[in-house]
Amino acid sequence: MSITGYVDTHCHLDDRRGDDLDTVLHAARAAGVGTMITVGCDLDTSRAALAIAARQSGVAATVGVHPHEARHGLDGIAALLDSPDVVAVGECGLDYHYDHSPRDVQRAVFAEQVALAAERSLPLVIHTREAWADTFDVLDAHPAPPSVVFHCFTGGADEARQCLDRGGYLSFSGIVTFRSATDVHAAARLCPADRLLAETDSPYLAPVPHRGRPNQPAYVTHVVAALAGLRNQAVTPVVDGIAATACTAFPRLAQLA
Repeated sequence: MSITGYVDTHCHLDDRRGDDLDTVLHAARAAGVGTMITVGCDLDTSRAALAIAARQSGVAATVGVHPHEARHGLDGIAALLDSPDVVAVGECGLDYHYDHSPRDVQRAVFAEQVALAAERSLPLVIHTREAWADTFDVLDAHPAPPSVVFHCFTGGADEARQCLDRGGYLSFSGIVTFRSATDVHAAARLCPADRLLAETDSPYLAPVPHRGRPNQPAYVTHVVAALAGLRNQAVTPVVDGIAATACTAFPRLAQLA
């Protein structure tokens, strides 16, 4: 089986900035978003993501520790991976912009999650900010998970090629709708269709024309429209291509169909 319609491969349904969950999900479904992956960033948000996924059709979850939270370690995370609603480990990685956790701790906790994804044969969802070289070093030092998704891709063509050379998938957020994001535009143009994903990262990074307001999964339609425009394609083939690619990157998603 396969999924159809728009897919938001990365959102935070536990953090809706005051909006009711049913309202957010209704808006998403009304916009044609049939599948959403709600993402864990630490033990509590991973549990919350699983609880939402267990109750809602068309919603899957990830379990992981964000680099901001790396200082708290991975206690309790592995036990959550047995849930049938888990489609990936993450989001995890490195963030050298804020450095909310020490860099050596970030690297160690990221490496643990790379290994965990490989051991469990689960995809890995990566957050990397101002840390490309170390991100690639950690990945290259460990057995590869079955798939690696670079969430909220913010690099340019060079970083995109390095991700693609490692078999990675590029997931583009509302940043791709920003006129100033020329590096991201270049990456979106060169990304092969079978490695292209779309996300909102809601409630963050609302796309144009909603920039500056809380984001929500319904707005992934704007992300996909921007990708289609950059790639000189009609919207419908991009929607269908992303749905097919999402099932390849996250094989358990097909079970939601």
